[in-house]
Amino acid sequence: MLLLLLQIIAAYLIGSIPTGYWIGKARGIDVRKVGSCSTGATNVYRSVGKLAGIATLIIDLLKGLLPVIYSQKISHELALNVGNLAFNLSDIAPVLVALTTIIGHSKSIFLGMQGGKSAATGLGTMLALSPPAGGLTFATWLIVVFTSKIVSLASMTAAVANVGYMIFFQAPRAFVIYSVIGCLYVVIRHKANIKRLMNGTEAKITAAKTTAAKSGDK
Repeated sequence: MLLLLLQIIAAYLIGSIPTGYWIGKARGIDVRKVGSCSTGATNVYRSVGKLAGIATLIIDLLKGLLPVIYSQKISHELALNVGNLAFNLSDIAPVLVALTTIIGHSKSIFLGMQGGKSAATGLGTMLALSPPAGGLTFATWLIVVFTSKIVSLASMTAAVANVGYMIFFQAPRAFVIYSVIGCLYVVIRHKANIKRLMNGTEAKITAAKTTAAKSGDK
């Protein structure tokens, strides 16, 4: 249990790494004060630049991917049945690590509990838990982004689709439950974007820099 606790603490700290904020500050821009005021990849893309946004996306994705892979590696041999749910520690530990990582991303200890919307980091956790489901989730995100040019819509669509993909590929029950929780978390984090989508005022992503954009963030 001590090992699991250490994994959770490490996952939160890794998730808390404010990638977009630090990249923006390196260019003299506080992304929390421009655009959608999020530290996510989309706001960095709009407010700092294309390469900065892509770098933020990749690093944020790795923040979710690597801790879960490590957790799976060190815990898969430690099985622990829990009641009638037939969960085991090799399922539970990676899920707890994944959940803690996305919380860390959106509630960073380095930014006074502020952060992004956890879609990119959440995708990283899904790729680690179930590569086929995670891969299709990423493909879904790409398709919606390229067709609608609205990142918030793509992020929420992919999060919902991921639940179906997890079930289709018969992922462990703990992974499916995490997928549902992660989906709800991402959607809740996008509540302002949902209002703009309903009002028809949600901005589409562009490669141009701007400090006035209001879009859905990764």
